[in-house]
Amino acid sequence: MQVAVGEVIEGKVTGITKFGAFVELPGGKTGMVHISEVAPTYVKEIKDHVSLNQVVKVKVLSISEEGKISLSIKRAMEPQQPAQGQRTGARQSYQRRPVPQATSPAGYEWTPRNRTSETMSFEDMMAKFKQSSDDKMSDLKRYMDVKHGSSGRRGSSK
Repeated sequence: MQVAVGEVIEGKVTGITKFGAFVELPGGKTGMVHISEVAPTYVKEIKDHVSLNQVVKVKVLSISEEGKISLSIKRAMEPQQPAQGQRTGARQSYQRRPVPQATSPAGYEWTPRNRTSETMSFEDMMAKFKQSSDDKMSDLKRYMDVKHGSSGRRGSSK
């Protein structure tokens, strides 16, 4: 059987290493699933996600000139339907989510102060970040000067 890039097929895990898992594909070819392509979450130990002789669905990512086949288990998974109002795409985990309003024990409502980033351009946000960073650096410099005694009183004698 010929394997094509983008194809989703089933294969059997034939080997597990620290950096990935080897999967035997139909037709006797073997491909490798890198540790970063095993699951949509952080994978510390591959053995927590796959085991030897397990049949897994994989997507063919690439085939090198030498015939090495790069596979992905996480990209072969059925895409989840996005909730209403969510974007689709590769970075779903970084979407904005509505912030629930919290109430303190005294009954005061709390809402986030800085919600202007939704309307600010990237350049405006960078300028605001730079200003905040400069302010913090000058405060730190002032603190360090006072702590080390270089507040301008050198050379005075009493």
